[in-house]
Amino acid sequence: MRNEEPPDDDGWTEEADPESVARKILLDQLSIKARSRHELEERLARRNVPVDVTARLLDRFEEVGLVDDEAFARAWVEGRQRSRGLARTALAVELRRKGVADETAKTVLAEVDPGHEEETAAVLVRKKLRSMRGLDAPVATRRLVGMLARKGYAPGVAYAVVRRELGAAAEPMDARAEWAGDD
Repeated sequence: MRNEEPPDDDGWTEEADPESVARKILLDQLSIKARSRHELEERLARRNVPVDVTARLLDRFEEVGLVDDEAFARAWVEGRQRSRGLARTALAVELRRKGVADETAKTVLAEVDPGHEEETAAVLVRKKLRSMRGLDAPVATRRLVGMLARKGYAPGVAYAVVRRELGAAAEPMDARAEWAGDD
């Protein structure tokens, strides 16, 4: 697994220029992956970079487009939806944890298509159903709705998707049983 933190050898010595060291830390962090301004502020604070240097550098990085919380939030939402199937509620919590401003998060999350979100929930349920063969419908329903709830889906959406997918999964079996019984 690739380490997401650069080595602690960031050039920080008593004689080093705090601004040069902070710039190196920021560039090292941003070369690994996009980060929110808040994450970068925390990283510099852990390295004891003076607050005025941190603010000045981060303002400059924002001016030139190296730090952009809205772009970061869009990329984060897209990636987490694709890799984990998270709903807007869970994504909002994650963005808040990353230090993205609530207004920025609302703007980005408003762009999420509810139809796409429901289809993502259906894909998650179908995938999970493969490992649930033989379970009673109430047990499967409870487990599937719980899985979707942990991913931030509203109860109404979760129940509707689970009911629909359980019904679709049962139909082929019913059709096979009827066909086999026609002999």
